[in-house]
Amino acid sequence: MKALRFGLAAIFAILPPTALAAEKKADSIDELAKMYDVSSCKECHAGVFEEWAKSYHAKSLVGSPRTMATIATSITDGLFKEYTYSGAKEVKDITVEHLMVCAKCHLPQLKNATDNVAREIAQAAIDGAGGDAAAKEKLGLVGINCLICHNEKAIIHKWTDGKVEANTIYGSKDGDHPHASFTKLKKSQTLPESIMCGQCHGLGPNFELAEPTQCATLYGSYLHNYVPSGGTESCQDCHMRKAGTGHYMPAYRDPVMAKDAVAVEVDTRGYYFLAKAGDSIPTAVVTVKMTSQAGHRIPDG
Repeated sequence: MKALRFGLAAIFAILPPTALAAEKKADSIDELAKMYDVSSCKECHAGVFEEWAKSYHAKSLVGSPRTMATIATSITDGLFKEYTYSGAKEVKDITVEHLMVCAKCHLPQLKNATDNVAREIAQAAIDGAGGDAAAKEKLGLVGINCLICHNEKAIIHKWTDGKVEANTIYGSKDGDHPHASFTKLKKSQTLPESIMCGQCHGLGPNFELAEPTQCATLYGSYLHNYVPSGGTESCQDCHMRKAGTGHYMPAYRDPVMAKDAVAVEVDTRGYYFLAKAGDSIPTAVVTVKMTSQAGHRIPDG
């Protein structure tokens, strides 16, 4: 009965983007945040929601906040200077296509927004990197959330598994889902597999973009190094189950993950010899061996 309390406006506000995209695109960051609003998810999934809310996924345009600074320099030093034929010389020239260089992974829902949103995000990234707290907060309104993983990107092999259904949440089982807009549950073959994460933490250059970029290549490292070396664990095994933090998904910046991912061996030897006047005298020779125990190269980005 709780679902029936949703008014018509509230229902349209949280309709999946696949349903809304054909009718109306978001024209501001606030509208895009409302289109992808997942606040109702915490009513039934409070623990998972809390884990996610603390993660970098929740604020994927801000990140560490190295991410925000990198997006800003990609605009000011890349689009405006290095990319001679981008057609963008200042913020007012920026389009969604320009920003997809970063947004393909950091905010894929930007495809359901107008160029005004791309310009607003670009200006907020530049201002936020310059220390503007309000701009940083504005960027934090949108990110990789429940709808991105459990709806939009939940199916990869569409000829095998069909297209993503607008009213469906994809997870570990089939059934009904007590929600005003997302009324069905469907089992996703993609979600438990590392290929799910590989959609963004990818294989290498994004050649389909007008300006190919290479940022995340963790999945490529995982496939071409870890798996052939006998590794059997998935991204979800290490970053969700073994870490014990679920949808928080800690990475190498997390102290626990860093301790488990990298082993450091230090071999120190001291030397002394009879030096002539003017000779430099080394006091120590230090050999450091760092061994990655992660399933991929680190760090990312």
